[in-house]
Amino acid sequence: MKKFSILIAGGGSTYTPGIVLMLLSHLDRFPLRSIKFYDNDAERQKIVADACEVLIRERNPEISFLATTDPETAFTDVDFVMAHIRAGKYAMRELDEKIPMKYNVVGQETCGPGGIAYGMRSIGAMLELVDYMEKYSPQAWMLNYSNPAAIVAEATRKLRPDSRILNICDMPIGMEQSIAKILGFKDRKEMDVRYFGLNHFGWWTKLYDKSGTDRMPELKEKIMQFGLAASHDKHHSDPSWRHTWENFKEILTDFPEYLPNTYLQYYLYAKECAEDGDPTYTRANMVMDGREKEMYEQVRLVKESGGTHEVNLGLFNAFGDFIVDVACSIAYNNADRYLVIVENNGAIPALPKDAMVEVPCYLRTWGPEPVVIGDIPTFHLGMIQQQLAAEKLIVDAYFEQSYQKALEAFTMNKTVPSAKVARKILDRMIEANKGYWPKLH
Repeated sequence: MKKFSILIAGGGSTYTPGIVLMLLSHLDRFPLRSIKFYDNDAERQKIVADACEVLIRERNPEISFLATTDPETAFTDVDFVMAHIRAGKYAMRELDEKIPMKYNVVGQETCGPGGIAYGMRSIGAMLELVDYMEKYSPQAWMLNYSNPAAIVAEATRKLRPDSRILNICDMPIGMEQSIAKILGFKDRKEMDVRYFGLNHFGWWTKLYDKSGTDRMPELKEKIMQFGLAASHDKHHSDPSWRHTWENFKEILTDFPEYLPNTYLQYYLYAKECAEDGDPTYTRANMVMDGREKEMYEQVRLVKESGGTHEVNLGLFNAFGDFIVDVACSIAYNNADRYLVIVENNGAIPALPKDAMVEVPCYLRTWGPEPVVIGDIPTFHLGMIQQQLAAEKLIVDAYFEQSYQKALEAFTMNKTVPSAKVARKILDRMIEANKGYWPKLH
């Protein structure tokens, strides 16, 4: 059986140790010959890399390990690039959240003006990674789970249309883990789902068990009784996330036809979400004071113990086995079915062919094959069209260096109440993102 070489781009991330442990736990079906880390922050990466090297040596010393800041060294001779970068790190995320809240607008990492600002920072960084991969390992696949995935996906579609990049997201996985638990399944893989939308902007329509029975009516009934419980990872158990899961019943009460992605709360109840937030202490602060510190403490203990310290994989890896599942399906042409972000090409006929949609796809060696969703209701279509327009406009703004299109993108976003507010937030974001955004004219 072939042994694969993996590059984790964003080696200094708090998610990296969990991903490494997950990779090491599935060597029987996805054997590895090499794990490499790449990051442009050598100091941050070293903290994580030192501990991960201990784990690799302790669990499978035959796997070579290297952490580097040199692109050629990193990207040469790899089969898969697993990218999870954060342009601007948590300091910029904090501004993404706090600047909109000064104007009573949703302050969130991937939604609203904060998500747009983050997207503008991410485009250049992601294109750089894609170019490195194509230069040094042109046959490799990039599994990108960097946010905001919708904007990143649109940018790579537009500028790198032939690139071997697959954009994936952990949020549906986290929800499906909770759904499986509610319905009494051992694992989300016991379900076949129907889903449509954009990343962080979609709906489940059907949830079939292996007998072909749609369990959605039962699920809705249980959620209306008990709410939707969070998955058991650090990412989805912060106080703000617990609040999100608790409020899920309200969304389903108002819009019962389909089961919504939780991020839709920011668009459907933008005013209420903005009012509920603390403009002085946002989720970025919660992560920095909570999960990030806990993760680095775990990393320290691993290094000091020589690998004997037990790390709870489930606490810090929201993806579970999903990344390995996706890689295996591509590597072995398994044609397994997963939710991924792909070019529409008729999957949702009412949307443009070049819309980057999130739908079930069969993953093969040559890439994803989307499931045809068919017609969708007017309400859902209208919401998607508005959000899609905002995403396309901001990508155009980046490449055309257009202030006007950036303003249109901010104005089009459903969380922003008026063009005047959009302009104020945009101007503040331009100032805050000097050095990250292209200069807009």
